[in-house]
Amino acid sequence: MKNERVMVGMSGGVDSSVCAALLLKDGYDVSGVTLRLYDGEDYNSGKTRTCCSLSDVEDARAVCARIGIKHYVFNFKEGFKDSVIDKFIDEYENGRTPNPCIECNRHIKFDAMLLRAETLGYDKIATGHYASVKRDKNGRFLLCRAADTSKDQTYVLYSMTQEQLSKTLFPLGTLTKPQVRKIAEENGFVNAKKPDSQDICFVPDGDYAGFIERFTGKTAKHGNFIDRNGEVLGEHKGVIRYTVGQRKGLGIALGKHAYVIEKNPLDNTVTLGDEEALFYKRVLVNDVNFIPFDELSGSMRVTAKLRYRHREQPAVISKAGDGCVIIEFDEPQRAPSPGQAAVFYDGDIVVGGGTIVKGLE
Repeated sequence: MKNERVMVGMSGGVDSSVCAALLLKDGYDVSGVTLRLYDGEDYNSGKTRTCCSLSDVEDARAVCARIGIKHYVFNFKEGFKDSVIDKFIDEYENGRTPNPCIECNRHIKFDAMLLRAETLGYDKIATGHYASVKRDKNGRFLLCRAADTSKDQTYVLYSMTQEQLSKTLFPLGTLTKPQVRKIAEENGFVNAKKPDSQDICFVPDGDYAGFIERFTGKTAKHGNFIDRNGEVLGEHKGVIRYTVGQRKGLGIALGKHAYVIEKNPLDNTVTLGDEEALFYKRVLVNDVNFIPFDELSGSMRVTAKLRYRHREQPAVISKAGDGCVIIEFDEPQRAPSPGQAAVFYDGDIVVGGGTIVKGLE
């Protein structure tokens, strides 16, 4: 429905800028909003550029001025700290590998921002994510893959609810990245050639352990590298410095390649082993959200991916106890990491997803 009021989340990047321009051209009453989520200089020593920087805000404001729409800045730093940063740290300290972008989408962009938009009288929100929303024959909202599969972002959106999908627009779902940049250039946007963000926004240098130590003021406690029989192999520099499947940067020489097989924060050990020990055919998942239906009945043939860059693989999902799901892949998959998301697809439709608990023998 045109003439609806739409609040566009604008990060200062090219995607969200083009999102706003397309909606305006399509007849919507558009305003832009930049979310202040994090003061990077507080914990990154000002060495690297972070998201939510003043330059990002200025870029978003300049685009809004260029196309003649209002621009707002909302301070969501407290909620971002509580829901995203604190959980990120807690997960790492407990031996898991979280995906903070999923938590940001779940708690901030499609929860707090949507609530603020509704409070201010907006009908919908929109973002520059590469994804699409469609409806099935029963009127249920579906999250679908973007046309540009190389940019598809449905993996980090699997937790969206029917309510959120009904009130969200993804104008870039039918476009490729080159098309988006061309639109930005044609509109004379200051960020038309701005590079895409690659890292976690609040850890732009990729040093997760260093960030955690700066943020908490605590130095990670050293412990033992062990093998699968419990024999001590050497000393590690803190469980937060390692991820399941890691080979490089272990700082230990065993005369052969060694991989992180498991992390145990309770006894502060990191288990090393051969790569073959990383492969599992079955994976247990909890905190599951389904989109085309409310609950899984029986089992379902899907494709599933265990990481954002993981090529999805054929599998069957089935119900387990306590609201969990078991993914059984046709072929064993490498390094299902506790804390990461597993997302299920039926063709271009996102069936749902959840958080990896562990690989099952």
